[in-house]
Amino acid sequence: MKEWIKYLLITLIFGGISFVLGPILWTSAPELIPSPAQLPYFMLLSAVEALFFGFGIAFLLFGWPIMKKISNPANKTTAIAFIALCWLAISWWSHDNLHRHNGMDLTGLLFIEYGFHLTLIIATLILMIYFMQEYKLSKTV
Repeated sequence: MKEWIKYLLITLIFGGISFVLGPILWTSAPELIPSPAQLPYFMLLSAVEALFFGFGIAFLLFGWPIMKKISNPANKTTAIAFIALCWLAISWWSHDNLHRHNGMDLTGLLFIEYGFHLTLIIATLILMIYFMQEYKLSKTV
């Protein structure tokens, strides 16, 4: 089976399941009911996040050999960068669903902000360091 077909299948399977399960696992807070005009935009965003979650799962399953192949073997942060990339892809689905479920509870919002926003910042920093190291290593070869 071609690589892109495996990615597509996993993306669609996990994306579809997560799109359907999101509202079931995380019911909306009562004060957060979108208007009929807003609902399609929220649904579109949910679909994009669910599909990206599915793609993140596909990358988690199939991306490591690619990362190892394109990375300089001397760069010890490759595995950490791979995990950071996976987190950047899969976290949006649960992140936004938790926002919808949490509503206006500020304590819950703090947990979401620290649990997701801070870890997304850290993942981005990891990737920046990884690419700077890759660049430096490429100059020594």
